[in-house]
Amino acid sequence: MPGGRLTQQERHQIALGLTDDLPYAEIARRLDRPTSTVTREVMRNGGPTAYRADLAHHATERRAHRSRPVQKGQQPPQRRERAEYEETLTGVLIGSGLPKMTARVLTCLFTVDEGSLTASELARRLQVSPASISKAIAFLESQSLVRRERDERRRDRYIVDDELFYQATIASARANDQLIATARQGVAVLGPGTPAAERLEKIARFLDFVSENILRAAEQGRAVLHTKPSTGQLLERSDDGVR
Repeated sequence: MPGGRLTQQERHQIALGLTDDLPYAEIARRLDRPTSTVTREVMRNGGPTAYRADLAHHATERRAHRSRPVQKGQQPPQRRERAEYEETLTGVLIGSGLPKMTARVLTCLFTVDEGSLTASELARRLQVSPASISKAIAFLESQSLVRRERDERRRDRYIVDDELFYQATIASARANDQLIATARQGVAVLGPGTPAAERLEKIARFLDFVSENILRAAEQGRAVLHTKPSTGQLLERSDDGVR
């Protein structure tokens, strides 16, 4: 299996594979590369809908040109791998609908062992203004993706923990309730039996079904969030493909 950086020709093959809606694993197989290499390449260069081979190649060249010289005692491969993973995760979060800064903040919180940082720590790590952090945190709190606590120095700390994933899933399912009720209100307004009313009723029934199943699955799966995975499970999962 070849190593090293992707060539410009390989990037064009990735772009063609995305155009054909091929899974990352299939694109990687055709290139004889790891799936993680293709996933990281796409996510750090705009995601599957915005990936452009030439732009991605030039961006990689610029990043390589800007890279700092290795200092004695440093471990650049490990730091580089971590940085690349953080870029990949941020790209995936952006692809799921989060604004870029919000995705960067959430990635930062996900990847620190403590699972919590203050606003000033986030601003320093991401090298952005406190105002940018404040805006991102406000959005994350509104979606139940982070919670706020005061530490012993009376500073606000922003925390991601196991229970938050459950709460965020519940909030997401409940967000459909108003749309379901409004759709059914439209059935009465537009007249039962009309094509428009039937369309709205189908939407309401579909969302109702999905929400009920999400809530049921969340309750059943809640225990998973509080069960520590074994070392074997972690190693097995790390080799899985994405997409």
